[in-house]
Amino acid sequence: MIRIIMLGAPGSGKGTQANLLSKYLKIPFISAGEILRQEIKKNELTKNYIKNTINQGKLVKNNFIIRLIKKNIQEKNCYNGFILDGFPRTIEQAQSLNKTIPIHCVIHLNSKYLDIIERIEGRLIHEPSGRTYHKTFNPPKKNNIDDITGDLLSKRKDDKKRIIKNRLKEYDIYTKPLVNWFKNEQIQKKIEYLELDSSKSINRINKKIIDYINRKIK
Repeated sequence: MIRIIMLGAPGSGKGTQANLLSKYLKIPFISAGEILRQEIKKNELTKNYIKNTINQGKLVKNNFIIRLIKKNIQEKNCYNGFILDGFPRTIEQAQSLNKTIPIHCVIHLNSKYLDIIERIEGRLIHEPSGRTYHKTFNPPKKNNIDDITGDLLSKRKDDKKRIIKNRLKEYDIYTKPLVNWFKNEQIQKKIEYLELDSSKSINRINKKIIDYINRKIK
């Protein structure tokens, strides 16, 4: 059993690496962003709150996202472990998660904000599956077409420069302190913590992650 958190600013490549690691370890990849997008589709009572919050580049309330994440990670398919992307984003969320299900490893993808803006502006998604591509760094085999289904790819509504900058401000306020909290947890030997430069190639980062997992945890 292995439980992993992918940590990093929006656009740092967490989703791409989480997908690759999920296939390698054969455990589910749980995206907080995708959970919220699914909640928008199925819950009339909360969809406007979620949409307005996301479209402003802000974080939803702690108690709201904590409830949704805990519900997902307690499903049967997560019994052998999981990879979390986009959660926790605050120290309070991390502490709440740890009380329910302790985490084994945090993988932090560190990024320069100019690189992040370039990445997000070029990002393409296959909405039904959550698969992500990039026009430059990870293009689909056919222009704007999903490799597996042949469906047309799209851009997320919150992948706009103004919204990206707001999301990065939120990251600075809430998530940067979380990085130090996780580093302290590592010092106390409560978790494993790996920090990588996200500007490197996808394959190079993936190899370093897998080598680390095999050496430290598996």
